[in-house]
Amino acid sequence: MSASITSDVFSKMLKVQLVATLAVAVLALLLSGLNAGISAVFGGMSVLLGTVAATIIAKRNSSQQDPTAILVNLLKAEAVKILVIIILLAIIFNVYKQQLVPFALIAGLAAAALFSGAALSRLKV
Repeated sequence: MSASITSDVFSKMLKVQLVATLAVAVLALLLSGLNAGISAVFGGMSVLLGTVAATIIAKRNSSQQDPTAILVNLLKAEAVKILVIIILLAIIFNVYKQQLVPFALIAGLAAAALFSGAALSRLKV
C-alpha cells in the first residue's frame, strides 16, 4: 500500500471515529447532562489519540516491502495505540474522577473503537 493511500485510509478512519465520538457525546449530554457528554468525549478522544500515535508508528517504515517487517511494524503500532489509550484513561480517571460518568466514558470509547473497524472494512483501496 502506498503512503498516499495509507494516509487517506487513516484520515477517513479518524473522521469516522470523530463523528462517532461526537454523536455519543451529544446523546450522553442530552440524556445525562454535561458531565456525561464530557466523559464520552474523553473516552472517544483517548481512542482517537491512540489511533494518531499508531498512525505515526505505522507510517514510519511505509517503504518496507518485507512482509515480516510490515507485520512487526503493525504490531508495534497496535501496541502503542493500546498503551496510549491506557495511559490517557488512567489520567482521565485520576484528574476528572469527581465528575466522571463511567458509562458515558465507556460508550464514547467503544463507539470510536467499533466505528474505526467499521470504517476500515468499508474503505475501498
